[in-house]
Amino acid sequence: MAKVEIKQPIVDEIKANIDGAASAVLVDYRGLTVEQDTRLRRQLREAGIVYKVYKNTLMKRAFEGTDFAQLDSHLDGPSAIAISKTDATAPARVLAKFAKEAECLEIKAGIVEGAYYDEKGIKAISSIPSREELLSKFLGSIQSPITNFARVINQVAEQKAAGGEA
Repeated sequence: MAKVEIKQPIVDEIKANIDGAASAVLVDYRGLTVEQDTRLRRQLREAGIVYKVYKNTLMKRAFEGTDFAQLDSHLDGPSAIAISKTDATAPARVLAKFAKEAECLEIKAGIVEGAYYDEKGIKAISSIPSREELLSKFLGSIQSPITNFARVINQVAEQKAAGGEA
């Protein structure tokens, strides 16, 4: 069996993971302790993010013809990739937060909704709240004036009722 045939299932797995992905972030994980790596993997899994270590040559092959090919120049040294199909900012958010406590975790670059971002760009994206957080803040800001208006109407009604009884 040829080497290419052995590696093809791995390339196919990478392709399946990035197909339809909202974002992917490359990191250099050198220096992480086993305990740190375990914590990072758990945090990523809980956020619905696929996190894997692949050979750079296999990632390059899988990225061919996709937006993710823009990451090829960062595929040197040990590389792990964090991929999210649903939340475009989740990999950046989780990895940047984790990198603050584990300084040896180095964010290389990423693709978010088809656009390339370097390390600084990914860190900037990490400050964007999740879609759910943004929606809840939006709904909260809509509900606040309505709630205040209802309180005022209720107070006016109570005052009129109290005034009518006196």
